[in-house]
Amino acid sequence: MDEAARHRVALAAILALGGLLRLVHLGAIGLNSDEAVYLGQAAALARVPQLADLFPIFRAHPLLVQSLLAIVMRLAPVDIAGRLLAVAFGLATVWLTYQTGRLLYGRTAGLAAGLLLAVMPYHVVVTRQVLLDGPMTLFATLSLYLLARFAIDRRPRWLYAAGASLGLTVLSKETGIVLLAAVYAFLALTPSLRLRLRDLLLATATMALVLAPYPLSLALAGNLGTSRSQQYLVWQLSRRPNHEWDFYPTAVGPAIGLLVLLLAVIGLLLPRRQSGFQRTLLAAWITVPLVFFQLWPVKGFHYLLLIAPPVAILAGAGLAQLPPRLSLDAQRRPLPAAALAAVLLAGWLGVHAYQAILGPSQGRFLAGSGGVPGGREAGLWLADNSPQGSTLMTIGPSMANILQFYGQRRALGLSVSPNPLHRNPAYQPVRNPDFELRTGEIQYVVWDAYSANRSSFFSEKIQAYANRYHGRAVHTETMTFTSPSGEPVTQPVIIIYEVRP
Repeated sequence: MDEAARHRVALAAILALGGLLRLVHLGAIGLNSDEAVYLGQAAALARVPQLADLFPIFRAHPLLVQSLLAIVMRLAPVDIAGRLLAVAFGLATVWLTYQTGRLLYGRTAGLAAGLLLAVMPYHVVVTRQVLLDGPMTLFATLSLYLLARFAIDRRPRWLYAAGASLGLTVLSKETGIVLLAAVYAFLALTPSLRLRLRDLLLATATMALVLAPYPLSLALAGNLGTSRSQQYLVWQLSRRPNHEWDFYPTAVGPAIGLLVLLLAVIGLLLPRRQSGFQRTLLAAWITVPLVFFQLWPVKGFHYLLLIAPPVAILAGAGLAQLPPRLSLDAQRRPLPAAALAAVLLAGWLGVHAYQAILGPSQGRFLAGSGGVPGGREAGLWLADNSPQGSTLMTIGPSMANILQFYGQRRALGLSVSPNPLHRNPAYQPVRNPDFELRTGEIQYVVWDAYSANRSSFFSEKIQAYANRYHGRAVHTETMTFTSPSGEPVTQPVIIIYEVRP
């Protein structure tokens, strides 16, 4: 078998390993809040009868991914179908990472980069979920590849293609626009490219043309689309910080892998003759999103997925710099040091990725890091056992989204602020809970441990309403956690109360 064939086999094995980690237990736990929202939007676009009236089409983000999900939901309106599409986006990103690493640093570095991303706990966990960040990262990595081709070939067509791909990145999720600053930073810091103004303007125009469907769809939707977008922008700009400043280093850093980050630093420090424009390009692709999201008050576990492929590429370049051969025994054939190190590191990352898939054992859940245990089961119970047209009141909108998707019943979050400046415009506040409970407009009150951990105040309020209006626990979902002493402890995570005036 020649070298090219061996590389093809290795790439196939990497994709198979990445697929295995993303598919194992894929449907074991139901959707989280964001997943329920995006699939709900897709169901509304596809006019799925049970869900079309419960989720508004226009919410926070552009509709490229939701439109693709709508095709899936029309064919199979189930949660696992959306997650399979997310896995496909994730594996495509692994392949693109290999191609980009190969283009920038050679085949060995490309294979190492693809392998590291395939098993990286951070990328595995996020691309198992129906989130916008996976597709956004795919198109961002495609933009990175096309920009690298332009830097190598100096042909403007690659720059125009990069502009179109960047437009798809922003259509996937509007925060992808930060990469425009990364592109301009790279071009400004690489004067050897000698970019013509005409080519830059045409590339920008290409991006704008690809982006045009989003503002057009808002305009065609009339006041509903433009008003909702404006309200969302105001809400995002006025939101309070939801995590401490060290959230990304402490939550995302270990999920990427500290050894991977160390190798990426080594790759970044390669001698200039081995890393010319490559270093500038990858550094810009990592630094701009990292600085932006660190300064942005609202932080999310999945927000930094954009930087995972370039970090893997730099780490792959660092691995490729190991000595060509490593002799463990004078009587045996020497082993490729880079391959051996990559396999050992991938095994370590793969174990951590599988542990992350299984979920936390202590009952602590981080938004964006996986599904919500018990949510699907509680929602399906509501669909089977509550009257059509029932209304629920939950602690917050997160559980309301999940129960609304699975239970096909209207759900309202008690914690949603009546002040339009302090709430997501897609959510309807419960302005007078006592009145709606007393008049029978709300028939069920739902307590859940996940929302209660975030807000003890509203947890106590929801319990008080359940007690005041003769709440009877009609359904309970439990979960077994590991106590600090190591003993298994079973606790309720969702309790549904039927209330009456």
